[in-house]
Amino acid sequence: MATVHLRIGDLVWGKLGRYPPWPGKIVSPPKDLKKPRGKKCHFVKFFGTEDHAWIKVEQLKPYHAHKEEMIKINKGKRFQQAVDAVEDFLKKAKGKEQNSDGKGDSKGKKTPNKPLKILEEDDEDLSALKDPSEKDLTDSDPEPSTIERLGAGPGSGFKWESSPVKDDPHFHHFLLSQSEKPASSMEPISKRLKIVEEVTGSTSIQAADSTAINGSITPTDKRIGFLGLGLMGSGIVSNLLKMGHIVTVWNRTAEKCDLFIQEGARLGRTPAEVASMCDITFSCVSDPKAARDLVLGPSGVLQGIRPGKCYVEMSTVDPETITELSQVITSRGGRFLEAPVAGSQQLSNDGMLVILAAGDRTVYEDCSSCFQAMGKTSFFLGEAGNAARMMLILNMVQGSFMATIAEGLTLAQATGQSQQTFLDILCQGQMASTFVDQKCQNILQGNFKPDYYLKHIQKDLRLAISMGDMANHPTPMAAAANEVYKRAKALDQSDNDISAVYRAYIH
Repeated sequence: MATVHLRIGDLVWGKLGRYPPWPGKIVSPPKDLKKPRGKKCHFVKFFGTEDHAWIKVEQLKPYHAHKEEMIKINKGKRFQQAVDAVEDFLKKAKGKEQNSDGKGDSKGKKTPNKPLKILEEDDEDLSALKDPSEKDLTDSDPEPSTIERLGAGPGSGFKWESSPVKDDPHFHHFLLSQSEKPASSMEPISKRLKIVEEVTGSTSIQAADSTAINGSITPTDKRIGFLGLGLMGSGIVSNLLKMGHIVTVWNRTAEKCDLFIQEGARLGRTPAEVASMCDITFSCVSDPKAARDLVLGPSGVLQGIRPGKCYVEMSTVDPETITELSQVITSRGGRFLEAPVAGSQQLSNDGMLVILAAGDRTVYEDCSSCFQAMGKTSFFLGEAGNAARMMLILNMVQGSFMATIAEGLTLAQATGQSQQTFLDILCQGQMASTFVDQKCQNILQGNFKPDYYLKHIQKDLRLAISMGDMANHPTPMAAAANEVYKRAKALDQSDNDISAVYRAYIH
């Protein structure tokens, strides 16, 4: 019976559920994150992702001793990127040690880990790491029933114990969001999270990373249909196919299907045919009218719905449209889920979207491998309509923010200030983000190639303002931004990127 002592700063292989082990390191959890009661576990940050998880001791292995073994059984692209990230980290750490004292161990013996010194740069978003000299976090040997020694010598491994939650195919790892007050409108996202909630006593688990360790996804055996191959839909379908899903596609402009047929997709002649052929049919179109027409129009989805068939609406539309579609689908015995996505064409292509789902919980669970292929995170928000509401609020904020940034750039120019210097200062402050940097750089370069259509963000602003009116809630900032986008549309910027709102200020 082997004893495994682990502490903060140790590199490990962490395993969650039935998914492959992933390289990570033990770090200090955020101060407001409670440690689960029950079995001993460590808080792990995974390389190559932004994911963290409490991992049970018996599901952890030392990184170096099992590296060769893990590389043999995991071949995914993102897995290799994660391993490369570990190696880069080790090289940097070694360089820091050499620079700090210039001393090496001539006998090749390992020196104790000093995580506080060597992990600081890589863990800037977490609380400070504990001193490496503190007592090992593992208080006692792992339970004999969970770890078995398979052989002798440094290369021998442990047998991974199957996760107690055998029916949860959702998440590789996740970061629990906990607070003192419960979020009554937010249900736990998966069966695993529901169990974690019971163990930790938390009543406000709000999110879960479905992390796209896309190279190791086990695709569902259900037949997938996809309607709408626009900026977002094209990237989603491409990732579904790459991860081994069986996909039938349809698009109003049939030529857009050709590329995906070459990649292995099947062609549906009408939305009704796709829905009748497939177990789960997704759609991603431009606006509420297009979403309704796709379901209710001639040869529409509704004609192909039979009891048990699933329909997933991914378009960003208003809650009333979602309610209507949910009612007509379920009236035929179908099952309905809304799942609009936050992101852009680039994030869609990269499989890094954020999925907001609501409606039939069982459909959400059936879509697990699909959501992992297309996104980095998924949220389940309860009853149908909640995801539409949340999506409109998010896009209202994003659209208003983009308009304000454009206003700042043009005001800088009008007052004789350097726009590039404005951007440089902005990106060193609290508002620094990839979004700000990319959009502003594109503006300064005159590049308005669409990553998210300007006409669509204006539509979302309009729908958000209407939603505010119905709730008797003022939205003056969104209303002002909406007028700027309407002016940009009048200047023929509809099919350009949202950053083209800049042109509304210079004409």
